[in-house]
Parts: sequence; C-alpha cells; structure tokens
Amino acid sequence: MVPTLTSDALVGSGSTTSVQPKGTLLVVDDDPSVRHALWITFREMYKVQLADSGAKALDSFKETPADVALLDIRMPGMSGLEVLRQLKHLQPEVEVILLSAYESIDYIRQAMRLGACDYITKPYEVENLRTAVSNAMERREVSRKTSAYDKRLLQLQSDIQNQQMREELARTRNEIYASIIHDINGPLTVIAGYIELMLQSLQRSSVVEGEQLDVFKAHSQNIARQVTNCVELSRRYLGFLEGKVASSASSGVREIFYDVAELLKTHPQAKANDFVLQTPSEDVVAAINRTDLLQILLNLTINALQCSTQQHRVEVYARVLGADAPRPFLQPAKGTYLVSAPDFSTKAPMVAISVQDNGPGIAEAHLDKIFDTYFTTKAPGQGTGLGLSIVRRLVLQAQGAIHVYTHAGEGTVFTVYLPLPGHV
Repeated sequence: MVPTLTSDALVGSGSTTSVQPKGTLLVVDDDPSVRHALWITFREMYKVQLADSGAKALDSFKETPADVALLDIRMPGMSGLEVLRQLKHLQPEVEVILLSAYESIDYIRQAMRLGACDYITKPYEVENLRTAVSNAMERREVSRKTSAYDKRLLQLQSDIQNQQMREELARTRNEIYASIIHDINGPLTVIAGYIELMLQSLQRSSVVEGEQLDVFKAHSQNIARQVTNCVELSRRYLGFLEGKVASSASSGVREIFYDVAELLKTHPQAKANDFVLQTPSEDVVAAINRTDLLQILLNLTINALQCSTQQHRVEVYARVLGADAPRPFLQPAKGTYLVSAPDFSTKAPMVAISVQDNGPGIAEAHLDKIFDTYFTTKAPGQGTGLGLSIVRRLVLQAQGAIHVYTHAGEGTVFTVYLPLPGHV
C-alpha cells in the first residue's frame, strides 16, 4: 500500500511552484503510476492529496476536506462508487469525477445518481481532464460563495427580524403606556372633581355634619370606587405587558352601566347633551373582564358625546341575542364596518351593547382607519387617537366583535358583541 501523500510531500528541494495553488484536489487510485501522473498534472494548480485506497481517502477527507475528488471506480476493498457515496455523505458540496478504464452505462447512471459531476474513461486526454477538474473547481467555488451568501442572507434576515421584533415590542409598550394614561385619566378626573367639591364645602364650613356629612360619605365612596378602578386598570395593563391576560372572566352589564353613569355624572359633555343610559332590566352577564368592559363603554360613550359641538343625543343600551336571533352585522352594506376576533362565534348567544348618537356621522373614507392607533379626525390637541384602538384591542381580546353603522347627517352606532360565559 502506498501511503496518503500531498503535493507538498512529493515536491523535491529544487522544485518551485509558479502559480499559487487554488483549491484542494483528492486523487484516489490504487495504481501508483496513475497517482504520480495525476500529481504531476495538477501539482502547480491545486493542493493535491493522494490516497491509494478508499479507506485512506475517507480518512484524509475527514482530516482535510477536498474541493474536488478524482476517483478510480475499480479499486480493491472499497469501490469508487462507495467512496463517492461516503464522500457525499461527509460533504454534499464536494465535486467528484470518476475515472475508469471500463466504460459502463450502468456505472455512469449509478455515479450520476450518487452525485458525481463527471465520468472520464481511461486513457484520458490530459487537457480534457484538466478542463473537467477546472470546471469542477469553479462549481465548488460558486457553491462555497453561494453557501456563504445564503448564510449571510439568513443572518441578515434574522437581524432584520430581531430588529423588527424589538421595534414592534417598543411600539407596543409605548401604545400600552399611552393607553394607561388615557384610560386612567377618566377615573382621575372624577376623583379630582369629587375632591374639589369636598374642598369647596370645607372652605364654607369648619364642621361637617348632617346632610353635608352624607354627601361627603357618598363622595368618598365614589372616590374609593374610582381608585379601585385605577388599581385594576394598572394591574390589567401590567398583566398585558407580561403576557398574563386572564382567559376567563365575566362582567355584569348592569353594574358596568352603573359605573359609567357615575363616571359621566359630572362630565361636561354629558351635561351639555341629551345623554340616555338604558340599564338592562335583566342581569345580563358578558364573558369579559369588568375593567375592560368599563373602558370599552367609556371610550365609546365619550367619543359619541364629543362627536359634535352642537347639542345631540347619545344613547347606550344592551340586549341579548339568542342563537336564532338575526345577525344584521353579517350583512355588509354601505356605511358599515365590522372588526371581529378570529375565533368570534356568530352563532352562539351573545350580548350586544350599543352606543348610538345622532351626530354628523363618520366619513366613509375613514371607516377602515378609525380603529388604527393614533388616528383621529379631531383638531390637534383635542384627540389622542387612542380610544377606539383600545376598544378594538379589548374586544378582540375577549373574542368579540365591533360593528359600526354610520351615515352622514344620521349619526353613528357602535355595537360591541361579546360572548356569554360558557360560550367562549
């Protein structure tokens, strides 16, 4: 057996290399004269590794992978086809050229199926062999560059995705922070109003008793209720940021209507307009967190109260739709818009809560934008564009839907559809 050699080991002390070797060529042949001839042919163009058997070729390849391999098909022990198969297993991108003195269509087919790039019969023309090896080296270089480009592309895609995720996370956090300020502003305004009333009473009298004491007690209870709302709002938003949103909750609609009435009792727009809150006669329950439902109704109601500077009517009411009740929101029509959660069930019984006004209506061109974050048609400084985006997020989170019906000069109706407990 002839040991595995490289071109460096065979070059004599007086030999010089005129061209810097490019690429590594593995020559595998059990005939020493053939190996030597191939080494002479390619030593100035490539770094040549020589092996006299398939086993030694594989050992050499594992230690120093070659770009191109020249394999004799018929060798004792391990055939060239088996060496080809194992080389492709170790490195699928390696280019393999098979050499044989016995041309066989069956061998050629097997070689091509195993991934050989060329098949040359002995005796061969040196120039033809050089061309075949040169082409294989070029393909290997292209493959190497393509692989590097693919890796770089994947890295860039990963970097872009990570950057987009960071930007989306920052944007989401900013929206949540803005939403917290927006939603807590309502209870805080009520708290400030009651405290101002109490301070005015104290300035007129140094003693609180009788009817005035009862008023103070009522104001204190309302303040405590709004403080509780602020705390609950904070917890809900913190839970949302941490991904700990409760999947099951329920709210009594009558209780929420009472809270809305209390919050808007001293609201200037509620006093300036005809505001009607029709509390449900029956104890209707919706499958949604009570704080979320309160924020939904407050945002929709205040939006309706602020839709016009002229005196107008705003009405809030609720009803239960049984499984067989008509579903008008399923019929697309001009001046309507529907947003629903992917898992919103249109057939199950549900609660429908509507906020209706007879104001100027919403321009049809704006209908598909009204729930976008920061979108507002109000004058600068008069609207944040957060109210309806908060409504959309909370309703979809509860697996519900929002339907908008509006026409110029006829007003607008926002209807929130929420599942009943046990039908989520």
